[in-house]
Amino acid sequence: MNFMKIGIDIRTLMDARYSGVSEYTYSLIKEILKLDNNNEYRFFYNSFGDCPNIPEFKEKNVELVKYNYPNKVLNYLFFKFFNLPEIDKGLGVDIFFMPHINFIGLSGTAKRLITVHDLSFLKYPEFFSWRKNFWHRMVNVRKLVKRFDAVVAVSENTKRDLIELCGVDENRIKVIYAGVGEEYRKIFNFQFSIFNENFKSQFLNLNTDERKLLEIKQKYNLPDKFILYLGTVEPRKNVEGIIRAYNELRIMNYELREYKLVIAGGKGWKSKKIYQERESSEYKDDIKFLDYVDSEDKVYLYNLASVFIYPSFYEGFGLPPLEAFASGLPVVTSYASSLSEVAGDAALMVDPYNISDLARALKEILTDENLRNKLIERGLEQAKKFSWRKTADEYLEVLKNL
Repeated sequence: MNFMKIGIDIRTLMDARYSGVSEYTYSLIKEILKLDNNNEYRFFYNSFGDCPNIPEFKEKNVELVKYNYPNKVLNYLFFKFFNLPEIDKGLGVDIFFMPHINFIGLSGTAKRLITVHDLSFLKYPEFFSWRKNFWHRMVNVRKLVKRFDAVVAVSENTKRDLIELCGVDENRIKVIYAGVGEEYRKIFNFQFSIFNENFKSQFLNLNTDERKLLEIKQKYNLPDKFILYLGTVEPRKNVEGIIRAYNELRIMNYELREYKLVIAGGKGWKSKKIYQERESSEYKDDIKFLDYVDSEDKVYLYNLASVFIYPSFYEGFGLPPLEAFASGLPVVTSYASSLSEVAGDAALMVDPYNISDLARALKEILTDENLRNKLIERGLEQAKKFSWRKTADEYLEVLKNL
């Protein structure tokens, strides 16, 4: 690769609490920097005051460039004048990479690459607040993506959406899957063997840090046996459907009364009805909301759970099922949008609109040990196909060929 100066928009890393896109951006950048110490990287972010959440990058080929506008003022300048200020020119880079859609001003001097994670706001605006829908209209993703020389789609499903909804030439789109962090592969789900010595892994021989598992169990006051959902609490994720399926599971299967439901993740938009659904359940005392979970705690949460459920109506990619696979946890997910790409044959796939289908899948995993072990084995194999090293390699290849 010839020497290049590469600018990257890291505004997503300003969040105090990382979720999907910010975690993706951070994991990708870390891996790119491991692989590439030849090119020079200039990371752009903007804050009128201090920004303590920006990660510390110690690599010698990295420079952080901070603009000092109030964010609303900068976005207004980008929107009103569309190309001012010209961030790529200000950074003095050959290539400018945006890992997420946002307001931006760019010159015509640098090559441009953007990643599109999903177009749910175009397909399902009813899942978003009016403020979020207004923001998306102002960004105008259809016009935005056409200004870039290449577009990375995180799945074939997102690629199809870009072609159909934004009119992007398919030859300008490169599909690059996300990776699974190695931390999820370091410990294995022994069904919390401190409490259940009968369940042992027949697939891996890894040391489980049971002291840490106990610590996390106590930190979040977790039950001994539970069904886990981990993700933002919002309508698109079908969390109401999870609660209704849990109600049906309990009504129809008294023998599964020991299994509780744990919903982990920060509040998203339009979440009020989800919490009302829990309050109206006769099993509400067995349904626990954890709110936001620290990133370093997630792997232990997966290892403490009995089954993972993720029946979204729409996902651009859907990383949590892969994290669950890598942690040795059987998964129930939906066949909607990209999730069938991610899961392959390693999960029980369900209709997200069919509550009985969700409840049935949970029951099968919790009562059929052969099925459970088969799904664990398949999940571990499926997770091996996805790594941040592979993702970063593919990004570097795209950057090289711009």
